[in-house]
Amino acid sequence: MIDHYIYGNCDRISPEAPVQIVDMQKEAHTLGGAGNVVKNLISFGANTGIISVCGQDEGLGIIANELKGLNVSTYKMIVDTSRKTTIKTRIVSNKHQLLRIDRENKHYIDDDIAEQIITELKGKIGNIKIVIISDYCKGVLSYKAVHAIIDICNKHGIKTIVDSKDPLLSKYVNATIVKPNKKEASIATGIKIVDDETLTKACKNIADVTNCETVIITLSEEGMAVFHNNILNKIPTKALDIFDVTGAGDTVIAAISFALLNDLSLIEACNFANHAAAVVVAKAGSATATLQEINAIRV
Repeated sequence: MIDHYIYGNCDRISPEAPVQIVDMQKEAHTLGGAGNVVKNLISFGANTGIISVCGQDEGLGIIANELKGLNVSTYKMIVDTSRKTTIKTRIVSNKHQLLRIDRENKHYIDDDIAEQIITELKGKIGNIKIVIISDYCKGVLSYKAVHAIIDICNKHGIKTIVDSKDPLLSKYVNATIVKPNKKEASIATGIKIVDDETLTKACKNIADVTNCETVIITLSEEGMAVFHNNILNKIPTKALDIFDVTGAGDTVIAAISFALLNDLSLIEACNFANHAAAVVVAKAGSATATLQEINAIRV
């Protein structure tokens, strides 16, 4: 996924229609979606790779250039000629987003594309310690692909951490950690989360449906909930200034994974992720946090 930004000045209304006129000053492309997870991991100093799918279009070149610029250790962009690369164009003036235009296809990949993902993962499995399944419901993570990814990782003792907008969480059965946000958890379970009792019920429902070891639900200004061994722990937010929550979920999943990779406990990992999220929500756009920035607010 590519985040495309068009920046300009806006001080006129069009005579053709009651719409704003933006005098374009500059534009920029950056990795979005799972690419934003990669950017966060690179910012932490992790040795990171990515396997994904894109179209046979301008997006392929943009993604390749961005990944090379980040010094991503290994990546594989599988070309699917039946789809466009997802590009989200945002028009911004005076730090305010005026309009977003999405160019994308959302149909599931065919089995032959899924097989290419599976083959690529198998070839790299000896160098992997954690796999993040970042599912934005754009069609890349089909049931066949997801089930195979989790099965391969489980056979090799590799943790799988799921961050998904798909309400059918049974798709991720036997994953290690499943991390929806509060709204996603409510939709997936049909439980309106209003207190600790309903929060616990939602967590238990997700744990039962997915057979995962741990459920983590991010609660925005309330921090996050960690449900493990049928015990609920809540970790308060560390955010003091909230400017833009764009990409905060990507930062959280990356931070949890990085912390677990470095042998922090589950609660310590979630606490680290809370601090990382506090850094990025104080910045504009899909931002990242460095270890120095996180440590500065952990003191």
